[in-house]
Amino acid sequence: MRVFGLDPQREEVAVKSRLSYVPDAVAFYPWMTVRDTLDYFASFRPRWNRDIENDLLKRFGLTLSQKASTMSKGQKTQLALITAICPEPELLVLDEPTSGLDPIVRREFIETVIGAYQSSDPEHRTVFVSTHLISEFEGLIDEFTVIEQGRNLLTMNADDARDRFKKISVRFSVEPAKLALAGALQIRQKGREAEILANGNSEKLMAELQSQRPEDLRCESLSLEEIFVASKTLTQSV
Repeated sequence: MRVFGLDPQREEVAVKSRLSYVPDAVAFYPWMTVRDTLDYFASFRPRWNRDIENDLLKRFGLTLSQKASTMSKGQKTQLALITAICPEPELLVLDEPTSGLDPIVRREFIETVIGAYQSSDPEHRTVFVSTHLISEFEGLIDEFTVIEQGRNLLTMNADDARDRFKKISVRFSVEPAKLALAGALQIRQKGREAEILANGNSEKLMAELQSQRPEDLRCESLSLEEIFVASKTLTQSV
């Protein structure tokens, strides 16, 4: 494995100095205050953006004098995110970064904090996220990988995936016979309605369904969460 073209085992310091990591389970020295913790982390970094620090402290509403031992899980996650972003690393590695955050703070962090971090220097900054909250990161994802039990099921550019995988919804005036659509990935039919998954052939399937004079016919891209749910079916055709 190479990170920034370097071997992490042989050039550990060089690699780690250019990245930040927030684990799923966050822990700090319990006797340190928020101020102590931030200064401690800053002491290991060649650069530390105090403007970002102050902005995030205000956004999260953290008290500088509060000790880590009295902080909730959500507050510890917020503090960890500040320590990760202030050095302005080239690579930001986040493992379930919004775990423990309330919905309002979670949305603001994803859209404002991570989005601003990445967009401020997109050519030199990468955010690598491991998450089960796929829908919340939808707008920020450029490329995704679906992993099951350590196995790579699917890796794609997000926009390419949305263009390729479609969901067709159809409703007939009377219940039709069982639909037989060549090339459909999946057909779910119930009464007068049916839902079809398409892999790059949605126009062909739509034309075939249109010929059966449906009452309603719609086609839309799958969300990344829907792609994740359907990944086993999708990978059989990729």
